[in-house]
Amino acid sequence: MPRIKGILCPNIVPFNDDRTINEGELRRIIDWLIESGVHGLYPNGSTGEFARLSFEERIRVVEIVVSENRGRVPVLAGAAENNIELLIKAARHYANLGVPAISVTGPYFFKVSAEGVESYFREVARRSPIDIILYNIPQFANEIPLDVVTRLAADCPRIIGIKDSSRDLPRFLHTLNRVRKIREDFTVMTGTEEILYPSLMMGADGGTIATSGVAPEAIVKIYNDYLAGNHAECRRVQFKLLELIEMMFAAGNFPEGFRAGIALRGFRPGPSRQPMSDRQQEFLSEMQTHMACLLKECGFSEAASQCSAGNSGLSAMLDRINRRLPS
Repeated sequence: MPRIKGILCPNIVPFNDDRTINEGELRRIIDWLIESGVHGLYPNGSTGEFARLSFEERIRVVEIVVSENRGRVPVLAGAAENNIELLIKAARHYANLGVPAISVTGPYFFKVSAEGVESYFREVARRSPIDIILYNIPQFANEIPLDVVTRLAADCPRIIGIKDSSRDLPRFLHTLNRVRKIREDFTVMTGTEEILYPSLMMGADGGTIATSGVAPEAIVKIYNDYLAGNHAECRRVQFKLLELIEMMFAAGNFPEGFRAGIALRGFRPGPSRQPMSDRQQEFLSEMQTHMACLLKECGFSEAASQCSAGNSGLSAMLDRINRRLPS
């Protein structure tokens, strides 16, 4: 398959009031993302809350995305499962849909040794009918150690790349340095928006970036400006987005901040599948007002009507919330 490059969006999954998947709104989001310039789609990523969906719902999300995409951009389907039989079942279904590759985390919930993680991926590589992108996210799943990544890159042609969401720039650079000596065609993508531009500077192929689901125009601009050699503009936009990124992560209950962000762009994410306390809901509501101001400053006029004139930034908002509400 052609090398995966650019900005792939791990889209949210919108829900109806009864918390079933809102297919119509998901299709509307997919069209908007493609029209906004993303280079690929990444259903069933962490931002898509795959762990909160049933196996059948995960399959259905990919079916909807592939159907609405109509071949316009590549689709990298999340297929992480602790049960390898379910993973291979999903991979076969996605292959039949025409998906070129799947993304797979290390095993999650149970602690697994490095040797066990390697054995897991070797079996997946042996049995998968389509190509595989490793997904290293040690915050939520067993880490894929760098030595394991290197051996898998050397031994398993079916494994074609890695998405690293460790938020560890030195680890990312070591990954680039090691695997590119073995396989020049091995895709290396960052999953950390705060280091998108530095990663591109050091040779990353792009990123699967949650913020591209809220401000796709800005994230794609960083990538396109990098290709064009507009480095001053890359730095400007990267720094401009930092407070927005920080605020969306500060919402807690990931990815609620990103769901709040896409609501400000005119979409209906629906209710969360993770219940929130009254305190959390009040915090999220106030945070959304401040986020609207940041989106307005970034040039996204849809959010202007929800921007409070008294916006004073993330730190002041957090201090005020913490003083007013019981811990």
